[in-house]
Amino acid sequence: MTQIKFGTDGWRAIIAKEYTVENVARVSLATANWLNDKFENPTAVIGYDCRFGGKMFAETSAKVLASNGVKVFLSSEFASTPMVSLGVVKKETSVGIVITASHNPPEYNGFKLKGSYGGPMLTQDVNEIEAMIPEVSHFDVDMSMQPYLDNSLIEYLDLEDMYIKHAEASFDLDAIRNSDLNFAYDAMYGAGREVMRKLLPDLTFLHTDDNPGFEGVAPEPILRNLGEMAEVIKLSENIDCAVATDGDADRIGLFDSAGNFVDAHHIILLLIKYLKEEKNYSGKVITAFSCSEKVGKLCKHYGMEQITTKIGFKYVCEFLLNGSFLLGGEESGGMAIQGHIPERDGVWIGLTIWEYMAKSGKTLEQLIDEVYGIVGSFAFERIDLHLTEAQKQEVMASCASGAIKELAGRAIARVDQTDGYKFFFNEDEWLMIRPSGTEPVLRTYCESTSSDVAISILKETHKQLLNQ
Repeated sequence: MTQIKFGTDGWRAIIAKEYTVENVARVSLATANWLNDKFENPTAVIGYDCRFGGKMFAETSAKVLASNGVKVFLSSEFASTPMVSLGVVKKETSVGIVITASHNPPEYNGFKLKGSYGGPMLTQDVNEIEAMIPEVSHFDVDMSMQPYLDNSLIEYLDLEDMYIKHAEASFDLDAIRNSDLNFAYDAMYGAGREVMRKLLPDLTFLHTDDNPGFEGVAPEPILRNLGEMAEVIKLSENIDCAVATDGDADRIGLFDSAGNFVDAHHIILLLIKYLKEEKNYSGKVITAFSCSEKVGKLCKHYGMEQITTKIGFKYVCEFLLNGSFLLGGEESGGMAIQGHIPERDGVWIGLTIWEYMAKSGKTLEQLIDEVYGIVGSFAFERIDLHLTEAQKQEVMASCASGAIKELAGRAIARVDQTDGYKFFFNEDEWLMIRPSGTEPVLRTYCESTSSDVAISILKETHKQLLNQ
């Protein structure tokens, strides 16, 4: 029996090894039993992204839920995670299920759970479902779906059309379409490809065809995976801004007109400024522990409350559900903003940035300079170290002992242990160390005055901690 464990964002496994039709049926049966325990007439939205076997696995899940009396709205085509979450809200269902491994390599698929509010299911509920997963499903996975379609226990739903209508009602798309700005979009062969083409057909598009293998590159919108887009911008010389989204289109990558990658910290700051100054929105800002300290500085400038959570969007989401929020965000490119759902959405964030540029008549670089005028300029770098488990534990023991008084020749002013260890050299400059919970990897992050300085601090720290 394969033990199925949910991580920070769902269950993920290698297709045909642990990720099989039978194991999807097991997880779906636990979800159905949990739904029947919690709801009188449970309902669910089920969607799938562009990965291998997505439709088959989604249909398996739909049949298991329907056979246990759960009404299912099944996506008629592939859909992004935010489309499923929006569908949950629009159809007022009990849960959402997304067959996706998000930004993982192509050999993986996964199973995400969404709450009735249209965001990541809360940890306690996920833990309850995980505990209910049976050793075998005893389900005939080859049975036809037709009887459930005939009795309306399964009903097809066009999640993409629902999302497009929601976007058209929420954005000034004409301002984007009619501006003198040229935009580009890299779908990374993921689930955002058709919706962006339908909303803004005149963009420069990359990687929008069907390719479940993602050309061998994990569909994660980080700089090392987006070299082709950076090159296209530099060669074209007329693209003002480019957006990339991951496999299930809930994370964003961003480029300026020179082909420079704009990280999530800068995107978060731009969004806060636009939503506050131009949209006149207000509310709390919730960011994960690895985000820039400049977020707190900008919130203080506007007199807004800022809350820091553990890393993982499910922790951010818990606060999004508790009162009015302006924005929730994390360092890895996932953000939710007021006026939408409490869910990461790369396409939505991209449209917001483009609307900001179009309506202000300013370049992305000019908008970033305006943010710097308030909080000061900065750079952020991250390096993941692949170590032995013994090395990882040795470094963490050193952090826990309190013996580290300086790093890279810089004295440590204070340490924050919200999720890992964040060593502050001053209020604007810090280095963070956090272990992976599932593999022998040590994640190290640094915020400093420039990219070169941040990388230098990281590398010197690595030598110091590993005694090299």
